[in-house]
Amino acid sequence: MFSKILIANRGEIACRVIRTAKRMGIKTVAVYSDADARAPHVRMADESVRLGPAPAAQSYLNAELILDAVRATGAEAVHPGYGFLSERESFARALADAGVAFIGPPPNAIAAMGDKIESKKLAKQAGVNVVPGYLGDIATTDEAVKIASDIGFPVMMKASAGGGGKGMRLAWSEQDVREGFEATKREGLASFGDDRVFIEKFIESPRHIEIQLLGDQHGNIVYLNERECSIQRRHQKVVEEAPSPFVTPQMRKAMGEQAVALARAVGYYSAGTVELIVSGADPSGESFYFLEMNTRLQVEHPVTEEVTGLDLVEQMIRVAAREKLTFTQDDVKLNGWSIENRVYAEDPYRGFLPSTGRLTRYRPSTPTRSETEVVRVDDGVFEGGEVSMFYDPMIAKLVTWGPTREAAIDAQVEALDAFDIQGIGHNVDFLSALMQHPRFRSGEITTGFIAAFIGSVHEARAVQIDGQLGGPVHVTRDHVVRLDGGAEHRVHFALDRVVVDGSESQAFDADYLPGQRLVRARIGSRERTVLVAKDGRSWKMTTRGATHRVTVMTPTVAELARHMIEKVAPDLSRFLMAPMPGLLTRLDVAVGDKVEAGQPVAVVEAMKMENILRAEKTGTVKATPAAAGDSLAVDQVIVEFE
Repeated sequence: MFSKILIANRGEIACRVIRTAKRMGIKTVAVYSDADARAPHVRMADESVRLGPAPAAQSYLNAELILDAVRATGAEAVHPGYGFLSERESFARALADAGVAFIGPPPNAIAAMGDKIESKKLAKQAGVNVVPGYLGDIATTDEAVKIASDIGFPVMMKASAGGGGKGMRLAWSEQDVREGFEATKREGLASFGDDRVFIEKFIESPRHIEIQLLGDQHGNIVYLNERECSIQRRHQKVVEEAPSPFVTPQMRKAMGEQAVALARAVGYYSAGTVELIVSGADPSGESFYFLEMNTRLQVEHPVTEEVTGLDLVEQMIRVAAREKLTFTQDDVKLNGWSIENRVYAEDPYRGFLPSTGRLTRYRPSTPTRSETEVVRVDDGVFEGGEVSMFYDPMIAKLVTWGPTREAAIDAQVEALDAFDIQGIGHNVDFLSALMQHPRFRSGEITTGFIAAFIGSVHEARAVQIDGQLGGPVHVTRDHVVRLDGGAEHRVHFALDRVVVDGSESQAFDADYLPGQRLVRARIGSRERTVLVAKDGRSWKMTTRGATHRVTVMTPTVAELARHMIEKVAPDLSRFLMAPMPGLLTRLDVAVGDKVEAGQPVAVVEAMKMENILRAEKTGTVKATPAAAGDSLAVDQVIVEFE
């Protein structure tokens, strides 16, 4: 076994690997950029090495700097985590040439599966179902339009070397192909150094199912069952669970055996994942197709760990040390249900645009582990730290386990209530609302769930007024409570009882001290964890995915307030503003140009993804305060219309 390993990554996955290595008695080396000098993974490791400036190309993506750190520290092996260099064949070969073990698959397997076009050809040869499409080189937009038309709309355009949702665009028409083909090429080049694009049929009512594989260097390969990853935004996963509520034992066996066959065909070992697209419209479950193989650990690996009892990072380390697997396919079991929510620094109500800045407060839910419930938080941030524009906006992974799917979901809702994040935008409220959505709880989900049901997800954020009231209004007198500046409720507190709008008196209890933020309140038979914050003369209260502004007034003050004139928000419709911090890569209009509603006006690149900004209405360009090449702040004006 290795005595020292280097983790060529950052954030929560670096922390995750370090924890397992420490438990195994292995010393660890962290690497970091200037942006991560104070990061948790640096503090957790036994040693640390600075790589360079914040941009990934000058730090985490620079293989030579990683190799220098390996040589300087005497590390015997490198765990790449995911992203960055984890699927770069040249990096794995360079380590092998230096006599350093790569905690991952062999270079030839990375190469075979890293090219999305060639991997589909190999999958087909191995007897794996593949999606109909065109796998050859596509040189021009006109050629792409013809190919898409021949396949039949809708189609998906994908960067050959893509992954993580980058370099993917859905096209429903010829116009979509003309607008998106070149952008897909540019995203592929910017993110992966490869601008080749392939086109395949888009499976309608699709579910995203993936099979976790594990193999050793002695020819043993097993599948650790499946994960459902259908809840996505912008082709990136948000919620993952194991097992899938859709997959039957027969499907599981068929998918698993095809995944193992593909792994054997490329001489695979270590942890890897075969991703499949499944037609939710086919109740037989036979319509599943190969998407790609990820030759690395997946972000969502914890849900597999929770239902199998295996530590996948430990298994990867042991395989890299040439140990044999100590179990067979028959030993792989499913115990209960696990769900993972990705807590992101983003605004779900503004198109999931990333949010950057300082975490002025970060208090995640408390991890627990018992025979009936598990709450696990995998993170790599800290209070006072910064969520940088240079890296992925994920704050944490919240993982829960329960004996049933319903229990795992309920544990998510409770744990999300206890998250306290301040300073940046985040998606905690949205995730809680999603967990409570009837369609999600039924298991009838597809990859289009968020887009199709986001309106009803928003509606699901509403909760009853009697579930919102906390200790700040625990006084023995009548009050008028205004919720979100609208509906008013007459509330009477009397010691340990509460009456809302003349309803029947209910028992009430909430321990609250001035300055306290998390309050456990009980009204009748219902208990809620409420996040409480003073907001001027009002209170902000968050529970069950809803944040409400609660104003508590005496009846006299409430009567006066009703006669106050509300301020009218300024009209910003004549401005096109940056929806996120980023780089203005293209400005398609000039002063005096007339534009139509829906017409592309500008392109903003953020976190290596291009975002096309369109005119909201017909108008004439009055001014263009920003120019191509400018770095934009959120809400910065790009174009002003007359």
